[in-house]
Amino acid sequence: METQMLRCLLKNLESEGHLRTVFEKVDKDFQLGAILKENNNKVPTIFKNVNHRNAVVGGLFGNRELFFSLLKFEHCERIKQISKAIINPKPYQVLENGPIYENIITNKIYLDDIIPFTKFHEKDSGPFITAGILVIKEPESGKYLTSIRRLQYNGGNCLSLLVASPRFNRILEKCNNNGQDLEVAIFLGYDAEAILASQINSNVYDVDKYTLDSALRGEPLKLVRCKTKDLLVPAYSEIVLEGRVPAGKFEYEGPFGELMGYYGERALHPIIEIDAVMHRNNPIYQVAFPCREEHLTNGLTREVELFSNLERIVNVKDVYITEGGGYRFNAVVSIENGEHGEGKTAILGTFGTFSDIKNVVIVDEDVNIFSSSDVEWAITTRSQAGKDFVIIENAKGSTLDPSHVYYKKSDKLGIDATIPDKKTELFNRAIIDKKYGGIE
Repeated sequence: METQMLRCLLKNLESEGHLRTVFEKVDKDFQLGAILKENNNKVPTIFKNVNHRNAVVGGLFGNRELFFSLLKFEHCERIKQISKAIINPKPYQVLENGPIYENIITNKIYLDDIIPFTKFHEKDSGPFITAGILVIKEPESGKYLTSIRRLQYNGGNCLSLLVASPRFNRILEKCNNNGQDLEVAIFLGYDAEAILASQINSNVYDVDKYTLDSALRGEPLKLVRCKTKDLLVPAYSEIVLEGRVPAGKFEYEGPFGELMGYYGERALHPIIEIDAVMHRNNPIYQVAFPCREEHLTNGLTREVELFSNLERIVNVKDVYITEGGGYRFNAVVSIENGEHGEGKTAILGTFGTFSDIKNVVIVDEDVNIFSSSDVEWAITTRSQAGKDFVIIENAKGSTLDPSHVYYKKSDKLGIDATIPDKKTELFNRAIIDKKYGGIE
């Protein structure tokens, strides 16, 4: 019985009534993406009848609460559980065989025969793989690094690769300088543990992503060897592409509808030449509407880092990297006893953790940080702009923010929305005692 990767995930989603199945004919270009976007990428949906022989599934990891149910731990335990996996990685298991070996192609590779490549936005430069997990093995340490990278399909067996990781870029630069190709694999058809492990920052934690995956799932991740590359990939994934990043070869990539709903710029990027394809019988192609799913999980890992940094300087209760800020740019932080400068200290600590953070609100622990209306209420009733708003001009930002690209710098706003004086009753919330119950 399968306990890992996509087919196991879909079985669990279906049994719990969370999987939507679309039998009507859907065009894989634009229409499929429009359906996922209409549901805010929060409804797991499998498309059985697209204009390709293989089915497509998307919207798997956009719902925050559903995501934690897939991981089998409570939302309130997320920071503890993710931190535990980082501190205590577990070994993976290498199998001699696996379902991914059912079909192996090593010549005359035309990727669109197997993959129902999708286009999402009108000005996208072409179809993209949006949910592929890229695998490399670090040459010096032998550690496996995984990450989700956007991959433009260039025709035949060629993809373009956008790399934003400093660690990955250093490896690529070294290969280019030495005239060496870099071996890579891309796997599709994975589960919640695999995507979460891929988003944990290897620059910060320096850990093998496959061992993180094993720790998160509570059992060894089952892997098999690639057929043409010295790499391991999940045995129960749907599709695996084995390839090389050729030294010194680049092609134009983009524009592409990116994280915040704007087009990323066209530029020269490395390419991947695919030398082999492995896939299961009747493979299910996994997509994510750009770029919602990996950024939710990326935001979760950022919450772990932010909480860890803030607990050294204030009594932090919880943190939230918000959905509206792309799980990257905006944060809400709950602290205890914020009347003696802790609020502004938490603001500075947040900006010091991530250069991407553009806005942060600090609140007391009676405020629900996951409710935008409750946070707005705290800003309105517990802060004054002249006293509690902190503006830092001309700071470092992110190229995923078009205003940063335009101005070349980013201004930061921190709001201390904690109660300014705990001794006064002015800020006591009007409540109904829980003993009186309520109307369901």
